[in-house]
Amino acid sequence: MKTTIGELAASARHTLLRVDGRVLHVTLNRPQVLNALHSPAHFELARTFDAFACDSELWIAVVRGAGNRSFCTGTDLKVRAQQGRDEYPPSGFAGLTHRFDLDKPVVAAVNGLALGGGLEIALACDLIVAAEHAKFAFPEPRVGLAAMSGGVHRLVRQLPDKVAMGLLLTGRQFSAQEALAYGLVNEVVQGARLDDAVQVWVEDMLACAPLALRATKQVARRNLDYPTLADAIRGDYPAAQRMQESEDAIEGPRAFAEKRAPSWQGR
Repeated sequence: MKTTIGELAASARHTLLRVDGRVLHVTLNRPQVLNALHSPAHFELARTFDAFACDSELWIAVVRGAGNRSFCTGTDLKVRAQQGRDEYPPSGFAGLTHRFDLDKPVVAAVNGLALGGGLEIALACDLIVAAEHAKFAFPEPRVGLAAMSGGVHRLVRQLPDKVAMGLLLTGRQFSAQEALAYGLVNEVVQGARLDDAVQVWVEDMLACAPLALRATKQVARRNLDYPTLADAIRGDYPAAQRMQESEDAIEGPRAFAEKRAPSWQGR
């Protein structure tokens, strides 16, 4: 029997979970260590995203950090120093960085420091909205480590080579405005406006058919696995097939013809 979001919310120790209509809000709740994560938090988050993926009533997830100082500062190094290593679920850091089969949109609301694994979480999301005081970095080399939960891989794919390597090989912090200029974030706003700005993005996505969003995300993410454009266009995208056969694919054109807002059902 699958665990529900409600059950997870009642037992969560390292996260806060809230459902608002079709949206799951996930808050990393370890503010005493700037929302740094340890093994129990990773597995708790993995169960959360497992439940989100399976819940047909939930269409979008938003991830943020508790407080206004930090989104996530990566690995809890004090715990790691005591235990010698971290244990991760198969879905990776925060149960998200190695989760390549999640076609539902995930938004990062970066409300402060996004360092190391925190930046890896953000880069694993589909959209990033950042507060203007947010700071980003992969400082792992400065403590004898590397951003191996997807950070190195994603950064060199998302930025020009010299920009990415400059950030990776120095571990230096960069600002929200720099991240915007690099194209790593979608929007930068005043900290007090972060939730409102995220809500605008969420509402825009909720205006779209959920299966169309999942098809779009799956095609956008998987098409790069093919060697040529022709191969990608002919590729296999189950979410696109499901979209084409859905009730929503009938509802959309019908609503347009009838000059009314569509009523999406996600089926």
